[in-house]
Amino acid sequence: MPTGISIFGPVHLAILAAVPAFAALLALVHRSFPSAGRRIRVALSVLLFVSFASYYGSYAAHGVPMIPNHLPLELCDSSLWLVIAALLTLRPAIFDLAYYWALAGASMSLLTPNMSHPSLFLAIQFFADHGLIVAATLYLVWSGQARPRQGSVVRALVALNVLAVTVGSFDAFFKTDYMFLRAKPSTVSLLDLLGPWPWYILSLEAVGLALFLLLYLPFRHAGSSAVSLENGQGEPAAQVSTPV
Repeated sequence: MPTGISIFGPVHLAILAAVPAFAALLALVHRSFPSAGRRIRVALSVLLFVSFASYYGSYAAHGVPMIPNHLPLELCDSSLWLVIAALLTLRPAIFDLAYYWALAGASMSLLTPNMSHPSLFLAIQFFADHGLIVAATLYLVWSGQARPRQGSVVRALVALNVLAVTVGSFDAFFKTDYMFLRAKPSTVSLLDLLGPWPWYILSLEAVGLALFLLLYLPFRHAGSSAVSLENGQGEPAAQVSTPV
């Protein structure tokens, strides 16, 4: 962590508090001015893309080889693109994955940042990137525009395992460590409590399932999904239930 930012120090705690506060503010604006929903979603999408592009662009600008160690193969990279797609389309099938991957993945990254002596730019970009992923997801839920459907826990967990197998194959071939599938991060993380490699990967299956179930608890009685679709005038239309 850069000078002035320590784990659960004042600056870190302020960042953690700012993320849900920002999401709540956006949700309040949306509920007060429903016609602003599309503009808010597009603005969040642009911010997420700029954050993504600035990170990988910084490596390219400094001539750092992108292959194999600087490719967008981390879980939060996939979460970011899922959240962008959910913001722009409001498709329930996309949000079913984005909701769990973002809140179980990016939020953990915010709590235990994996940054060893980063530059100020990389520190700002890290918190902006992960903070926006979480804030945008919370905004969609708190504004009433999206929520996970029945069966979404299983779908999100299966999709996550498919991603892990794909990325793990890349790791095995190129000796990289995307998604920490070959080794734990050098900084403090939840993985430190889950045993040595490869047992912590198996433990993560149980932890992931538990986190996904906890995230679904607020919606367990919903029975179906409800996504607010917008009509051509930008006004929110009635919620549409989609059976699973």
